[in-house]
Order: sequence, then C-alpha cells, then structure tokens
Amino acid sequence: MSILEVKGISKSFNGFMAVKDISFKINPGRIHGILGPNGAGKTTTIRMIMNIIVPDSGTISLFDQSMNDQLKCKIGYLPEERGLYQKMKVKELIYFLAELHRMDLSYAKDKCAYWLNKMQLSDKAEAKVEELSKGMQQKIQIISTIIHEPDLIILDEPFSGLDPVNVNLIKNVMIELKEQNKAIMFSTHMMEAAEKLCDEVIMINRGEKILDGNLETIRNEYGKNSIQVEFEGDGKFIKSLPMINKCDYYSNYVELELAESYTINDLLQALLDKIKISQVKSQSSSLNEIFIALAEGGIRP
Repeated sequence: MSILEVKGISKSFNGFMAVKDISFKINPGRIHGILGPNGAGKTTTIRMIMNIIVPDSGTISLFDQSMNDQLKCKIGYLPEERGLYQKMKVKELIYFLAELHRMDLSYAKDKCAYWLNKMQLSDKAEAKVEELSKGMQQKIQIISTIIHEPDLIILDEPFSGLDPVNVNLIKNVMIELKEQNKAIMFSTHMMEAAEKLCDEVIMINRGEKILDGNLETIRNEYGKNSIQVEFEGDGKFIKSLPMINKCDYYSNYVELELAESYTINDLLQALLDKIKISQVKSQSSSLNEIFIALAEGGIRP
C-alpha cells in the first residue's frame, strides 16, 4: 500500500502556474527525493500534500484517506520556513511539541534524550533555543519533526544551513528511519545528496514533473557514460577531436562524453602520442547531469 498518492495536482497563483499536473506515489521503507532548482514547485507541492494550500485540481491521498486532523500525528513535517520558540529550553520545547502529537510525556523524555545524543546535542538540553547556532536549531527542528515516530516524514530542504559534517549526520538519521520502514520524502536542489540517499526520485522543473522513478533505473535509461582523463601536457586539442561529443576542460584534467560509435580505445589512440595519461576513469552520468539535460530539452522522458 502506498502511504501517499498524488494524482494530477495543479496550482496557480494570479495566473502563474506553480505546479502543473503532477502525480507520484510514496511507499514505506523508501527514501523519495523531490528534486529541482529553486522555484521549481517543490515547496508548493509539499504544502498541498500537507493541506496548507488546496490544489486547483487533482487529488491527494494519505494512508488511503484525505488529509484530516487524525492523520497529522502519523506525519512528521519539516517546513521550508524554520521556526522555534526562542525563549524555551531545548528539552522543554521538544517535550511540548511531542505532546502536541499526543505523545506520552515519559516516553517523549526518553526519545528526546535519544535524539539529542544522536544529534550530538546532549549538552544543549538545558540551553535556550536562542543560544544555539542556526545549524543546531536546524537539528532541534528535525528532532521535533520525528520525535513522535511518524510513518511518513516530509522534509523541505533539510540540509539548508548545515555544514558538511551535519549534512552527513542527517543523512545517517534518514537511513536509520528508512530501516524502520518509515516513508521519507525530502525536497532538495542538492543533487549529490539525493544521489547518495534516494531510492526513488521525482524531478520537477518550472512546475512540471519531468521524470520520476527508481534511481538506478533512471541512471541506466537516461545516463550516458562520461570519461575522465587526467594527463600531463597540453591537452587543448582534445576538445576538437571528432569522437568527442562534449568536453569540459580543466588544465590537466578533462571530463568528456564520446560520440556514438566511438570507444575508449579510439580515444586513447588519439591521445597517447600527444599527452602523458596518468588516469582514465569511466562513470555513469550524475543526477545533476541528467536533470540539466532534461531541463534543457537534450533528452526527454
């Protein structure tokens, strides 16, 4: 059973189409990324799911029902706009928000201690929220989102404002929740983070879904093998070789895409007598490369 099913939702604001005819499903035990640049329609889509705004058309089903107050305790939602009660102590704030989700206070205290330790914030339990850095406050808000053990977790730009160490920490938390069979949906424009985390992805551009499905399937279907070559010498000639479809040149390093019918052997034969090659590596296109190609119309779903 799908925990969330979105069918053909659209939303416009003063004649501007923010979201157009988007459909997808979210399943338990999976991490789903909703990807796209700023302004693509990700947050509008999430707000419609949470019933903050109502779609002009289409339907949204959560746990085989329409959104209602009873379902809200089964959902953890981290909005794009962060907001915490600045004058409250950290642990008291978390207890308060847990009780709003009908959580037993003694159990909430146990889970609060667990998550503060997990987020490396145990020493901040007695501190006021206003005394914490923005990154620490972000982690407190994530704890408040998941403290009541929701079945569906929706995170709008969860990595915003976090340093690389804490980005990695939140990634590990998301993987832990996935292993507990939670359904996780998060929006981001950071394709690299999505690539490391997601089982499924939904790509949105200018309000329209341009792709969705299993990450590996998307890579296999839309990705093209890119070749990275490190070398010594003057490699400027590489860009003009007939077997090169695309080339990004960086002094002693190139990342290129071969034209059809050419092989790596063809490339090496053209290079070996002109430059000294130190490394050659072939890899599939990144999500970022696939998204750019789709958005620019280079490939179509």
